Amino acid sequence: MDPVLRIESLKKYYGKSENRTKALRGITFQVMPGEFLGIMGSSGSGKSTLLNCIAAVISPDGGEIFMRNRQIGNLKGAALADYRGKEIGYLFQNFELLDNLTGRENILLPLSLHKVSEKESLQRLNKLASYLEITDVLNKFPAQMSGGQKQRVAAARALILNPKIILADEPTGALDSKNAKTLMEKMAGLNEDSKATILMVTHDSNAASYCSRILFIQDGIIFHEIRRDIPEESREAFYERILMVMAQLGGGSANVLSVSRP
Repeated sequence: MDPVLRIESLKKYYGKSENRTKALRGITFQVMPGEFLGIMGSSGSGKSTLLNCIAAVISPDGGEIFMRNRQIGNLKGAALADYRGKEIGYLFQNFELLDNLTGRENILLPLSLHKVSEKESLQRLNKLASYLEITDVLNKFPAQMSGGQKQRVAAARALILNPKIILADEPTGALDSKNAKTLMEKMAGLNEDSKATILMVTHDSNAASYCSRILFIQDGIIFHEIRRDIPEESREAFYERILMVMAQLGGGSANVLSVSRP
């Protein structure tokens, strides 16, 4: 089985000469179809830079990114727009909904831009709205919604074009614990039931416990990886293992390598 996403020796630098910051220093990994992969690390570790490179929001300074074996660095014009619009679904921390559009209009906007028929659009909308429990806010504007409702509307917008992969950047960062739990349960359900492929950047160990695999980044390098691949392992037990690695990360990179893999 070929990976959905393949990252090879990705590098990204900011600044010049002695003031240069190496945000990514040769990141290599892959995401398989139907995987729920988490990326964790402290602030400034390179997590969001990595996600923005994959989304083609910024260009890397070295290395390659392949989506279904296609090198995205070579995409231009309409092909790049199609990649950003159809192949990836981006879920932002701060929702990024258009304030002058209703929930329905925000969700349907990508379909309109990509000329999807009205009948097909409504079918997709109704299915997602029902699953994400946002049917009652479709006619509301973002200012009339709670944070949890906004994020679920944003999730529907990210999913509406059936992307090959969902990129989620700190999706629970602006939510309280109750809404964060609801969102993660919905995302985990999409992964388990619909085999949605998800790549999530998060600093939240609780949110990360819904993942099947986690890569830990520090100073632009992947230092450690853990998998939830033991059939009887509960999410709570996986959460404890995540906390252990995060504690080691806080203690310095030299300690990370001493954490045993499952």
